[in-house]
Amino acid sequence: MKVTVVLFLTITLISQGYSDSSDTLLASVTDEEIKALSETLYKLDHNRATASDLVLDTQTQISSTETGSEVDHSSRPLFKQVSSTLLGKPTYQALLNLLDNYNRVTGQAENVPSQEEQEQDTFLQATMNTDVGKELYNFLHSKGIYESQSEFIQDLKMMWFGLYSRAKGQQDSSGFEHIFSGEIKKGKVSGFHNWLQFYLREKEGLLNYYSHSFNGPWTTYPDVLGMQFEWDGYFKEVGSAFIGCSPEFDLAMYSLCYITRPGKKCHLSLGGQSMSIQTYTWDNSSYGDGKKYIGSAYPATP
Repeated sequence: MKVTVVLFLTITLISQGYSDSSDTLLASVTDEEIKALSETLYKLDHNRATASDLVLDTQTQISSTETGSEVDHSSRPLFKQVSSTLLGKPTYQALLNLLDNYNRVTGQAENVPSQEEQEQDTFLQATMNTDVGKELYNFLHSKGIYESQSEFIQDLKMMWFGLYSRAKGQQDSSGFEHIFSGEIKKGKVSGFHNWLQFYLREKEGLLNYYSHSFNGPWTTYPDVLGMQFEWDGYFKEVGSAFIGCSPEFDLAMYSLCYITRPGKKCHLSLGGQSMSIQTYTWDNSSYGDGKKYIGSAYPATP
């Protein structure tokens, strides 16, 4: 009887997304399982960029002590080439449709018309139609965290797209906006951890790549870069991101870590190389039965 009660409480706490349930989370999903799943998701990312799809010009690498200097060490753009065929894939198109939906300044309320909500649904469903999305759901379902894919998708929609206030009491932010699109808070870039958003804004002439302070050990995509840049007059000291991964891989890796290690460093393995994702819960408001929105998530050093 005690085992049954403990298991029930463990599953309940996990499904509610409590950030203070680290002991039960660790008991239910081990670090070894997370690493094994991350390797599987890495192999299943069939929509990742190839060397012919994506060509970078990383230029200057600076030390970690130089990241706040706001000095442009790179005269050329980061992205030399991105294949239109790659960008035309369904999950890429679904993500691109979302990235222009946001008012980037915190303290100014977001308006979400029905068309934009439909774009959210399309993006989530498109990611779940991929092998990456299916594998992530199957794992979480096997652990008793979600009973159905529809329940999983609905929870993803709330944790990623549910609005909350970062400034002035306005419903001005969401996990998706912060991580994938980026925000401006107190005169600086906040969030902004998605390579496609970086590429789009650089192509428009709104983003100036300065340097990178971290370059992962991967020789194929996805890779990880820690970048310094200016976005339309606002500086980002370190904007780490997966580079060349598919949108479904980005969403899956962040979601896996947020669901299983909320507010913690989540240790992964990609292609035999160790890495981590740091997640943060948004603790000032909640949805459902005490579930926490995503505050932030980004690639971190192991």
